[in-house]
Amino acid sequence: MPLLPKDPNGCPYLFLAPMEGVGDKTFRKSMAFVGGMDEAVTEFISVPCNAHVVSLAKVYDSKELDPLPLAAQIMGSDPALMAEMAAELVRRGAPRIDINCGCPSNTVTGRGAGSSLLKDPNYLYEVGKAVRGAISIPMTIKMRSGYEDTSLFQENLKAAEESGAEFITLHPRTKIEGYTPPARWDLIALAKEFVKIPVVGNGDILNVENALHVLSYTKCDALMIGRGAVINPFIFHQIKCHFAKKEYVPTWESLEEYLNYYLKSIPDVIPEKTRVNKIKQLIGFICKSTPKLEEQRKSILTMQSKESASFLKDLLVVLKANF
Repeated sequence: MPLLPKDPNGCPYLFLAPMEGVGDKTFRKSMAFVGGMDEAVTEFISVPCNAHVVSLAKVYDSKELDPLPLAAQIMGSDPALMAEMAAELVRRGAPRIDINCGCPSNTVTGRGAGSSLLKDPNYLYEVGKAVRGAISIPMTIKMRSGYEDTSLFQENLKAAEESGAEFITLHPRTKIEGYTPPARWDLIALAKEFVKIPVVGNGDILNVENALHVLSYTKCDALMIGRGAVINPFIFHQIKCHFAKKEYVPTWESLEEYLNYYLKSIPDVIPEKTRVNKIKQLIGFICKSTPKLEEQRKSILTMQSKESASFLKDLLVVLKANF
């Protein structure tokens, strides 16, 4: 079976992206409840220079989304510790290990991890090679197009490929660019021409039209969607239905079920104030899905409540009126 299989209708493999902050276990479980994606990836598991690997790896649960595969993403700069963490995650049932070469956080890059690895292709190679040598399951790399600029873009691609990565996921923005300018899909196309391993396209895929354009323009092998899935949790179904020549129109009931499931999935140990803020954050993204909801976004984000269940109940009234 190929690593990135298409479905019977020719739809490419669809990943839910790892996202620090919003893409936590609660969100992943809620997206798995909705369905449509083929695989999810954890938020990065940090591997600092003083890492106690066995303890840090306990955050990973391979059965979290059963039967959906959940890859484990790791982030660090010490090749030996990264290899040790990868091996421990394999023991915990991980089906794939992904190396984070894209996080733009100054806290992360200041420690030489995340997108800092893109400063030195040789070091990126050493980290990838160490992880590859420690495991027998697929090792992949998620990277940006560069650190300050794209001057080492091809060198980093080659380093990732030669280190033994089975595929590369490319977010075509530099560390310095963050998330602001439009994603440079032309760089995904360039990556496809430059390396022999598969390339997964990522960045600014917010609807079916974006997905189809990225696939056609770049010839990438699969798609990874992050922010687009937070804004529209049904995007994976919509893409798959397009290839099946069917129409998928989300119903109010399906959105209501998703949001109620999200609330139920927030761990009980999380304080009510934080639960309210998590719901507010999620709804803030969903409000970007239509002009009508966008008009209500500011008023929704300023709503106050001390109790999450009643807060969601009030929100659902507002959302339904503008759905």
